[in-house]
Amino acid sequence: MLSKKTQYAYKALIYLAQQAPGEPILIADIAKVKKIPLKFLEGILLELKKAGILDSKKGKGGGYYFKMQPNQVTMAKVYRLIDGPIALLPCVSINFYEQCKDCDETTCGLKQAMREVRDAELSVLDAKTIADIAGIAQSVAAQ
Repeated sequence: MLSKKTQYAYKALIYLAQQAPGEPILIADIAKVKKIPLKFLEGILLELKKAGILDSKKGKGGGYYFKMQPNQVTMAKVYRLIDGPIALLPCVSINFYEQCKDCDETTCGLKQAMREVRDAELSVLDAKTIADIAGIAQSVAAQ
């Protein structure tokens, strides 16, 4: 299940992607429109900035904006940044692999099944970008 933090990250990124490119948006505006607690959002946007996804401008006319193009930011990248591993078991994680202490990985049926789950989830998360889900959000809102 997605953490609330990751859900808020996606909501904020969708909102930013739907604004004029390069236009800084105030944190308070994002928080108000997307109903995200301001202090929580500040931490999320800072993480996204440190990862090079967003940038910010201080002062009058300041705020956050995309440093990367929204069509280059995959859902998987954001998920891993905020929540860590996508895999349900550490022994099948691509970026956060850890050997299980209590099983033989070569014969573990659970590992094989969880690898299939990871691959199916990754096929979607790696294929969908923030631009994709921002477009989906716009068409749903228009209905």
